[in-house]
Amino acid sequence: MLTWAFIVFGGVLILFGLDRLGLWMETRGWIYYRKKKPQPGTLGNALLELHTLLQPSKEHIVEVKKAVRSQEFKQADPPKPGQDH
Repeated sequence: MLTWAFIVFGGVLILFGLDRLGLWMETRGWIYYRKKKPQPGTLGNALLELHTLLQPSKEHIVEVKKAVRSQEFKQADPPKPGQDH
Protein backbone atom coordinates (compact mmCIF):
# COMPACT_ATOMS: atom_id res chain seq x y z
CA MET A 1 0.00 0.00 0.00
CA LEU A 2 2.85 2.36 0.82
CA THR A 3 4.38 1.63 -2.60
CA TRP A 4 1.25 2.95 -4.35
CA ALA A 5 1.40 6.12 -2.27
CA PHE A 6 4.99 6.71 -3.42
CA ILE A 7 4.03 6.05 -7.05
CA VAL A 8 1.13 8.51 -6.91
CA PHE A 9 3.24 11.10 -5.10
CA GLY A 10 6.04 10.68 -7.64
CA GLY A 11 3.58 11.04 -10.51
CA VAL A 12 2.21 14.25 -9.04
CA LEU A 13 5.75 15.61 -8.63
CA ILE A 14 6.59 14.75 -12.24
CA LEU A 15 3.43 16.43 -13.53
CA PHE A 16 4.13 19.51 -11.42
CA GLY A 17 7.69 19.64 -12.74
CA LEU A 18 6.50 19.35 -16.34
CA ASP A 19 3.98 22.13 -15.74
CA ARG A 20 6.68 24.41 -14.35
CA LEU A 21 8.95 23.52 -17.28
CA GLY A 22 6.18 24.43 -19.71
CA LEU A 23 5.59 27.77 -18.01
CA TRP A 24 9.33 28.51 -18.03
CA MET A 25 9.57 27.67 -21.73
CA GLU A 26 6.57 29.92 -22.37
CA THR A 27 8.23 32.87 -20.66
CA ARG A 28 11.27 32.34 -22.90
CA GLY A 29 9.00 32.52 -25.95
CA TRP A 30 9.71 28.97 -27.09
CA ILE A 31 6.16 27.59 -26.84
CA TYR A 32 2.55 28.63 -26.24
CA TYR A 33 1.34 26.84 -23.14
CA ARG A 34 -1.16 28.30 -20.67
CA LYS A 35 -0.85 32.07 -20.37
CA LYS A 36 -0.05 33.16 -23.92
CA LYS A 37 -2.21 32.19 -26.85
CA PRO A 38 -0.98 31.98 -30.44
CA GLN A 39 -2.11 34.64 -32.86
CA PRO A 40 -4.85 33.69 -35.28
CA GLY A 41 -3.53 32.13 -38.45
CA THR A 42 -0.31 30.79 -36.93
CA LEU A 43 -1.39 27.17 -37.14
CA GLY A 44 -2.87 27.68 -40.59
CA ASN A 45 0.41 29.09 -41.90
CA ALA A 46 2.37 26.18 -40.46
CA LEU A 47 -0.01 23.68 -42.06
CA LEU A 48 0.21 25.54 -45.35
CA GLU A 49 4.00 25.27 -45.30
CA LEU A 50 3.68 21.55 -44.60
CA HIS A 51 1.25 21.26 -47.49
CA THR A 52 3.85 22.74 -49.85
CA LEU A 53 6.30 20.04 -48.80
CA LEU A 54 3.78 17.34 -49.62
CA GLN A 55 2.48 18.96 -52.81
CA PRO A 56 5.08 21.29 -54.37
CA SER A 57 2.61 22.34 -57.06
CA LYS A 58 0.67 24.28 -54.39
CA GLU A 59 3.67 26.45 -53.46
CA HIS A 60 2.33 29.42 -55.42
CA ILE A 61 -0.56 29.65 -52.93
CA VAL A 62 1.88 30.14 -50.05
CA GLU A 63 3.83 32.75 -52.01
CA VAL A 64 0.68 34.74 -52.78
CA LYS A 65 -0.47 34.63 -49.13
CA LYS A 66 2.95 35.82 -47.96
CA ALA A 67 2.89 38.66 -50.48
CA VAL A 68 -0.59 39.74 -49.35
CA ARG A 69 0.43 39.63 -45.69
CA SER A 70 3.57 41.64 -46.44
CA GLN A 71 1.53 44.24 -48.32
CA GLU A 72 -0.98 44.50 -45.44
CA PHE A 73 1.86 44.95 -42.97
CA LYS A 74 3.38 47.76 -45.04
CA GLN A 75 0.03 49.55 -45.31
CA ALA A 76 -0.78 49.30 -41.60
CA ASP A 77 -0.70 52.58 -39.72
CA PRO A 78 2.19 52.86 -37.28
CA PRO A 79 1.10 52.99 -33.61
CA LYS A 80 0.67 56.46 -32.19
CA PRO A 81 2.97 57.50 -29.33
CA GLY A 82 1.55 56.55 -25.96
CA GLN A 83 -0.64 53.74 -27.29
CA ASP A 84 -0.09 50.09 -26.50
CA HIS A 85 -0.21 47.71 -29.42
